[in-house]
Amino acid sequence: MPNPTQEFFPLAPSLWAATAVPAPATTPLDSNAQADVVVIGAGYCGLSTALHLAERGVRVLLLEARQVGFGASGRNGGQVIAGLKHDPGELLRMFGAEPGQRLIDFANGTADAVFGLIDKHGMDVPRVRQGWIQGAHTPAAVQLAERRARDWQAQGVAARPLDRNETARLLGTDKYLGGWLDPRGGGVQPLSYARELARAAQAAGAVIHTDTPVTQLARANGKWQAWTSRGLRVTAERVVLCTNGYTGDLWPGLRKTIIDANSFQVATEPLPDAVRKTILPEGHVSSDARNLLLYYRLDHMGRLLMGGRGSFREPDAGQPGDWSHLEHIVAKLFPQAAGMPIAYRWCGHVAITRDYLPHLHEPAPGLLIDIGCQGRGVGLQTRMGQALAQYLGTGDAKALPVPLSDLRPFPLHGLRRIYVSAVIGWYRMTDGGV
Repeated sequence: MPNPTQEFFPLAPSLWAATAVPAPATTPLDSNAQADVVVIGAGYCGLSTALHLAERGVRVLLLEARQVGFGASGRNGGQVIAGLKHDPGELLRMFGAEPGQRLIDFANGTADAVFGLIDKHGMDVPRVRQGWIQGAHTPAAVQLAERRARDWQAQGVAARPLDRNETARLLGTDKYLGGWLDPRGGGVQPLSYARELARAAQAAGAVIHTDTPVTQLARANGKWQAWTSRGLRVTAERVVLCTNGYTGDLWPGLRKTIIDANSFQVATEPLPDAVRKTILPEGHVSSDARNLLLYYRLDHMGRLLMGGRGSFREPDAGQPGDWSHLEHIVAKLFPQAAGMPIAYRWCGHVAITRDYLPHLHEPAPGLLIDIGCQGRGVGLQTRMGQALAQYLGTGDAKALPVPLSDLRPFPLHGLRRIYVSAVIGWYRMTDGGV
């Protein structure tokens, strides 16, 4: 869990906190407890794991340091994008035929997992599913888009490349040379989705305690004990640790296996109808092919959201200048929205691994760790929770989309802010900026 004394940018300034459904009733842990499995972290993976374990009849107790969806699950852009950063052909080369295809099939179903759960449980989550568009800003990116469309077509997905004119029509901007459309994608109100996942998990029998930081994991008498900041403990046979971009030092070395990059977002006031009809007019969501990608969509009230990289430090909610780069991009990419008041500014951490893949670790018997979202956590971590629950319930390692691996820290992790900032500066100069 995050260090209880560490201060992160608050959730409240976000658009999602202002428009989400109410959180389900939860309380801090107030006495020692026992469970079959204790899950740590109430983001998408932890909540999905708890839900699917509870549906199997497992006694599951979830501990969250802050509130449901406090981390990236309540702050992300709400884009539900199928697949991984690596395309099917790359995954087959990396993992081989059978395990590679198993991972492809898992990735293929990540968006379906989200919308399937929303429908199954009747969740109150504003959503749209018209597809995801990746815009290509250079000739090389156009070739990449065409390859990605072909790769997923070979997997039976009705993906297709887009020429410059169709890209401009569907996105509402002429800043791209082409792109590709993935019909599996869509958008959700991400904090509402996290809260409704929690509600479904509780209905299935899972117990959720918020405002309960876990400060220590220890083995005693063949079982795990999760100790909280108030000196209470939960004893369980198994532990599932799902803290991703908000990972602290609860398990030695885990935090050093990721880069906890900061992703910044802004949202306008609802656009006038005449402007709204010219931006993503058919309801698509989009992120582009830049190394420092831009991602944008309209929410269910017609606000334009723009997201991208920002500084490592936590910005000051009272200093709008920390988001000025995104406000500049809104005006350049969508001049028809220039001058629209910015109503919300917020940010959150993204967990990036060395190989841009999700990582699963079992560093001690009975301790299972999931880490690494790469900015695709809505679908990825929802389906990962299903996989972890199946693995814990059956012991079948083939239930897991990637093999269990050892913890491997980033080299010179303590200097990550320096070298990542240098890389960001380089990309901003060379990455086809707008």
